[in-house]
Amino acid sequence: MPYSVRRLNCLIALTLALLALQPCHAEGASEAEPDAVLPLVAVTGNYSNAVGSSEAASAGVVNRKLMENRPTLRPAEVLEFVPGLIVSQHSGDGKANQYYLRGFNLDHGTDFATFVDGMPANMPTHAHGQGYTDLNWLIPELVERIHYRKGPYYADEGDFASAGSARIRLADTLGQGQASLTLGANAYQRALVAHSTALSAGHLLYAVEAAHNNGPWDHPQHFKRLNGVLRYSLNEGGVRQSLTAMAYTAQWDATDQVPQRAVDAGLIGRFGAIDPSDHGRTQRSSLSYQRTQALPDGDWQFNAYAIASRLNLFSNFTYYLDDPVQGDQFEQAERRQTYGAHTARSWNVDWGGLEMTNKVGAQVRHDRLAPVGLYRAEGGGRTDVTQESRVRETGWGVFAENDTRWLPWLRSVAGLRSDRFDFDVTSSIADNSGQRHAMINSPKLSLILGPWHKTEYFINTGWGFHSNDARGVTARVTARINPDTGVRDDTSAAVPLVRTRGSEIGVRTEIIPGLQSSLALWQLQLGSELVFVGDAGETEASGGSHRYGIEFNNHYVASDWLMLDGDIAFSQARFDRPQGDAPNAGRDVPGSVRTVVSLGATVTQWGPWFGQFQMRYFGPRPLIEDNSQHSKGTTLAYLRAGYRLNAHTKLSLDIFNLFNRKASDIDYYYVSRLPGEPADGVGGIHSHPAEPRTARLTLTVNF
Repeated sequence: MPYSVRRLNCLIALTLALLALQPCHAEGASEAEPDAVLPLVAVTGNYSNAVGSSEAASAGVVNRKLMENRPTLRPAEVLEFVPGLIVSQHSGDGKANQYYLRGFNLDHGTDFATFVDGMPANMPTHAHGQGYTDLNWLIPELVERIHYRKGPYYADEGDFASAGSARIRLADTLGQGQASLTLGANAYQRALVAHSTALSAGHLLYAVEAAHNNGPWDHPQHFKRLNGVLRYSLNEGGVRQSLTAMAYTAQWDATDQVPQRAVDAGLIGRFGAIDPSDHGRTQRSSLSYQRTQALPDGDWQFNAYAIASRLNLFSNFTYYLDDPVQGDQFEQAERRQTYGAHTARSWNVDWGGLEMTNKVGAQVRHDRLAPVGLYRAEGGGRTDVTQESRVRETGWGVFAENDTRWLPWLRSVAGLRSDRFDFDVTSSIADNSGQRHAMINSPKLSLILGPWHKTEYFINTGWGFHSNDARGVTARVTARINPDTGVRDDTSAAVPLVRTRGSEIGVRTEIIPGLQSSLALWQLQLGSELVFVGDAGETEASGGSHRYGIEFNNHYVASDWLMLDGDIAFSQARFDRPQGDAPNAGRDVPGSVRTVVSLGATVTQWGPWFGQFQMRYFGPRPLIEDNSQHSKGTTLAYLRAGYRLNAHTKLSLDIFNLFNRKASDIDYYYVSRLPGEPADGVGGIHSHPAEPRTARLTLTVNF
């Protein structure tokens, strides 16, 4: 039976099964009364995922309470608060993290869209990877909430949002000023001062952060970070608006993934490096404005932003495979300016007795890269140009959405989105210069049924897309010269916009007092996984793929001082046709995580004590297409134990990798060459280890 038919049959069966859970009517009764007209008990814990709060079982909100209590090893780990999402790292602390969700190795952000106060964090046509999402400039203490959604079911979500999205909202005010100092192993130091004060009719918030960390690496990373935020907000007369300025700079020495065979042979230790001259430096500054205005018949939203960033990243993944004398180190560098805006207007109407909300919106984003390039390097210095480009990339999006309550127990949300992208590339390789344009339309539909007995049901479907790197979209030849022929090989240009399609069926319930539970079964298809490979400076073709899985999320307020969270996700990612080189061709998608489990307990007010325990597991991943090489599972636990010395002072101890597991943050399988090895290199697993047990002590004073 064809895959599409099997999938359709499964969805039909699941729909019937879920509808069968609807309570039966007593004989002679006209209709079971939905909870829409009955009082629902609100539950406030680490998550706001109550019945009636979203359009899909897989969507929700992370509350500030969890941000305040759960420890993070790195700033981007706030995204790990999204159920089913894993955050890891394969290089220095200043580089963007690796993300895993719903059977994707999202690399540094592709197919998961992240926004901070309306500003996009994903960077298209990035020097290191498409959709690169660096959140090291985020100060976790300023995060008010995270609104997360999964799947391509939402008309206001465009590029990179096929697997999901997270919208991080910063606080306008702080309850108290905060000064904190953190000290830890490996010369870890962090200082933070944050405060908000009334100014005129609004509030002024400021925060300054400085951090240093050597890490456990044999070659200390000398990571230095300096971060600042200045924000003015005003909330009066039904209008909420804010103006936010940010600035960030960081530099580090990197220990990238290393070949396991070098560790086994004793050439280096687990925390050693093959090329200790790898390093990076980055800067980012931004100015953003947000406005939300309540109107008699709806609301109006507007935000605009300007971002300037730059990155210089030196890496060496294959060591001496391409150049046995000088080595294979390369530099990826870019200077970028990003400008954009978003506006949306909604109207609440009564149409023939039906409650209805109509919404229309428009978005625009323009990226200017001058330049973005790939360069040869040695010893941490640039030696030659492989490819350098000036890029102008503009994305336009318009959308419309209709939200109608047809019956007390039936609501629909239908949307349509249209996007256009313009690519303009001027390359140092003349054949790779050019202009291209592409358009794509994406319909969406969600049905929400119930609630009955504090339980509601969801059916979601939609089309989405992700863009490819502009340099790959206009490429005609490879960036690197073929050593056998002395010329560049011909290559096929990448598809500008790759179609995705997803669907989901789910249930959410609060039938047990204090417990919010949701179950979602989902599937997602990608028309192509053809992407530009920044590490090689050229495109690499993969076929279409499909993914499917199940997620079960539970958030329980056990008492006024104890909250429990438990999330389990299973997924399967497969190419539509065998991929890879013989004899290892197969249909497994390398790096796709099949099992994710996260368990947490939060203690908030147990006398003067507070704390949090978090354990997360992500299972073995195929490393090549036939799964003959695969990684081991990784289990890590974090612990925070804190004590309030008085009303204004507290002390907390964070322990990361509590059980000191010798696990990997990430694994790859590819060919590399160490000195003395065959000229063709040796295939093997390359890993970046999770940091060993690490303790950090924080003193916080409120004022």
